[in-house]
Amino acid sequence: MPELEFGLDTFGDVPQDDSGALVSHAAAIRQVVDEAVLAEQVGVDVIALGEHHRPEYSISTPETVLAGIATRTSRIRLASGVTVLSSDDPVRVFQRFATVDAMSNGRAEVILGRGSFTESFPLFGYDLSDYDVLFEEKIELFAKLLDEKPVTWSGTKRAPLDNADVFPKTESGRLTTWVGVGGSPQSVVRTARYGLPLMLAIIGGQPGRFAPYIDLYRRAAAQFGTTAYPVGMHSPGFIADTDEEAKEIYWPHYRIMRDRIGALRGWPPIRRAEFDAEVEQGSLYIGSPETVARRIARAVSTRGVGRFDLIYTAGAQPISARLRAVELYGTKVVPMVRDILAG
Repeated sequence: MPELEFGLDTFGDVPQDDSGALVSHAAAIRQVVDEAVLAEQVGVDVIALGEHHRPEYSISTPETVLAGIATRTSRIRLASGVTVLSSDDPVRVFQRFATVDAMSNGRAEVILGRGSFTESFPLFGYDLSDYDVLFEEKIELFAKLLDEKPVTWSGTKRAPLDNADVFPKTESGRLTTWVGVGGSPQSVVRTARYGLPLMLAIIGGQPGRFAPYIDLYRRAAAQFGTTAYPVGMHSPGFIADTDEEAKEIYWPHYRIMRDRIGALRGWPPIRRAEFDAEVEQGSLYIGSPETVARRIARAVSTRGVGRFDLIYTAGAQPISARLRAVELYGTKVVPMVRDILAG
């Protein structure tokens, strides 16, 4: 079985500088590039950048930032996490990531998703009532584009293509493409139908509740005659030198962000006891390197996961703390998880 891989995810949350002031969006983007360079230096396998269109986040075009990272790195793989395909054009998404793939000598990956946030839909002129059909049609087209041959396709939400050839081609002949899924069985089955790798977004609750989705993915792939790839999972977390330090850095910024989003979705304000329970039993991987490594090892070993991505930013955490979290993840957590699993 391939060795477990480790990634770091961020949406480019706007951080605080040493004085406690929020930096600009431009500075936040440059900070992500610096963190990606550090991630490569400490041995992390993948950096994944999410797409958002909100003031708290700096990254709206992950592939543009990934192209910048490509010029300063040589090994780390460059992924989106996720690209909201529903409100984008599949041809342009393919072209942009094929370009990043060229700039990085074959290190680009795209993780396609429907998006749990909806700001991109009105921004780009899409109707939320078409939420499901937009993704269904666009992933069908994207799957055809991955063959890198002339495409003939028609749907209801985009102009048809007639023997259209799309450039640039990748040197490998295939752009690495995942589908990010947040808990819909239909999405799991769709991913298996197209023969694409599955990335599970596990952002709350017991990680074990997602085990049936991994089983469903494998069963569906067998039924469709496609490949069931090792499943990835991504979850939020944060690492500091001690458990208490990690929680105290993470909690105030996480609370603000969680309650701001929750107010839009009808959630009550989060209580500290709920946060502590998620840290102890759920899907927040927060603490010292030893604590986080043990929890990651337990999560991946019981589910046969092939990749674990840690969402290492949540709100306006200080830049220095973020850099330390990246350093500890690569130098301490990843080797510890591998040692635990090897034992």
